[in-house]
Amino acid sequence: MTTKTALITGASAGIGFATAQRLSKAGYQLILVARRKEKLVALADSLATDCHIIACDVNNHEQLKTELNGLPSSFAKIDLLVNNAGLALGLATADKTDWDDWQTMIQTNCLSLAFVTRQILPGMVERNQGQIINIGSTAGNYAYKGGNVYGASKAFVDHFTMNLRADLLGKRVRVTNLVPGLIAETEFSHVRFHGDMDAVKAVYADCEALAADDIANSIAWIAGLPEHVNINKLEVMPTCQAPAGLAVDKTMLD
Repeated sequence: MTTKTALITGASAGIGFATAQRLSKAGYQLILVARRKEKLVALADSLATDCHIIACDVNNHEQLKTELNGLPSSFAKIDLLVNNAGLALGLATADKTDWDDWQTMIQTNCLSLAFVTRQILPGMVERNQGQIINIGSTAGNYAYKGGNVYGASKAFVDHFTMNLRADLLGKRVRVTNLVPGLIAETEFSHVRFHGDMDAVKAVYADCEALAADDIANSIAWIAGLPEHVNINKLEVMPTCQAPAGLAVDKTMLD
C-alpha cells in the first residue's frame, strides 16, 4: 500500500500539533508547516512516521511557494491538506480595535488559507483524488461582541469551502469546513490577548472546553471516511457552550 501524505499548516502547536500526532498514528507521512522550526523538529522527532518540515510563515507566500515546489518526490503527492493556520487578535469592539490586528487576521485566515489551497489543489484535481479540511470557527456562524473581523474571516472559510465543493463537482476531491467552538489548552487565546494570562484564564474559567485532541480526532474521522462520502461542514462545541442566546440591551432608554 502507498503511504498517504498529509500537509498540516500551523503544526507547531494546538490543533495542528494534535492533528500531526493523530494522523501519524493513522499511518500518514506528514508535511509540517509552521514558523517555529525548533518546535517542528521536536514534533517530527517524536512521531513514528516520515516527516518533512517547512519552517515558514504562511503569510510569506513567496517562500512557501518555493518550499512547496521543492518538495521531495516522496512527499510531492499530497492526499490531505489541513488548513489549520489561523488566529484571532483582540476582543475589542470594531470602533476600538487595532487596524493592524484586522489586517493580520484577514491576511492569515483568508488570503493565506486560499493561497495554500491554490498551491495544492491543482495536483489533487490532476490525480482526481484528495481531501481538504479547512479549520473554521463557530465565530463564522454566530456573531458575538468583539468578534468583528475574526468572525468575518471564518465566515469566509465557510463560503470558500462551499464554493470549492461547487467547483469540484465531478471530481473525487473532498472538502470540509470543520467548525470548532470553545477550545482550551492551545495558544489561541494567548495570541488573541497578546499574552495577558488573566484574560486567557477568564475565557476558560468554570467550564470544560474542547481540547485540541477532540478536533484532531474529528479530522482523522473525516479523513477516514469512504471516498464517496463528503462532510460539507462539521460543527463541534463543548457541552458547556450553546449556539443560541440572543442578547437584548436594556439600557438604551436611560
